[in-house]
Amino acid sequence: MIATAPFGMTGHESTRTIFGAAALGPVSQAEADRTLELLLEHGVNHIDTAASYSDSELRIAPWLARHPDRFFVATKTEERDYTGAREQIRRSLDRLGVDRIDLLQLHNLVDVIEWEFALREGGALDAAVEARDEGIIRFIGVTGHGLTVAKMHLRSLERFPFDSVLLPYSYVQMRDDRYAADFEALTAVCAERGVAVQTIKSISLAPWDGRKQTAATWYEPLREQTDIDLAVHWVLSRPGVFLNTVGDVTLLPKVLDAASRFASRPPDEALEDLTARRKLVPLFS
Repeated sequence: MIATAPFGMTGHESTRTIFGAAALGPVSQAEADRTLELLLEHGVNHIDTAASYSDSELRIAPWLARHPDRFFVATKTEERDYTGAREQIRRSLDRLGVDRIDLLQLHNLVDVIEWEFALREGGALDAAVEARDEGIIRFIGVTGHGLTVAKMHLRSLERFPFDSVLLPYSYVQMRDDRYAADFEALTAVCAERGVAVQTIKSISLAPWDGRKQTAATWYEPLREQTDIDLAVHWVLSRPGVFLNTVGDVTLLPKVLDAASRFASRPPDEALEDLTARRKLVPLFS
């Protein structure tokens, strides 16, 4: 079983490994249901999806009907205006087949112009706050990718008391001094304010860079169990962060297996060996 920890100030004890439901976008309902059995086997109790993840929300809906109150459910909107976000939040409720979503996140809010538009009066944040006031969502978060995401999340927390953030975190990405400094600054504020920190791209190897794509992930992933163990255990060795799983159902069992066996931080020598042996490259540079 995978250990749990408080998910920020929400009052929910989430498994430290959260199911990243982008993996369900391209799969059938039968394959999605097999994934559910795997999640139940490992005790995963938190699902992270998005309106933009193809049919992911639809694949999750039967799970929630069969297992009410089993999962903390998070989804996302990429809309930046009030009307678009309001409509998308309600569409997500319908697609998930629920009356309330636990966490609604403003998705990939990194571009400065989009950020200003979404957080100003009449923006997507207004729709999220309205939905929270109506009781159809409980908490509000923000997500993002790229080198500037940690700095932008800090700006977001200055503007509004978000309940969670989500951003990349891996051994090789944190070798970028600028990214690492921004990440540390962000997590210090999150710890002080009780903001949950979710991390993604833990098992990234490198961008595809024109090579034939052989996994559902938009980056080339690690594949060997021993390599995935090192990457996953390194993330989980940082107290207070959550690891969102891989966007490929064929690799998910290996990530969950690694998480279930986590005990301590891997030796630096093993991580350096992995970086050299697999030629790990930061996704963002």
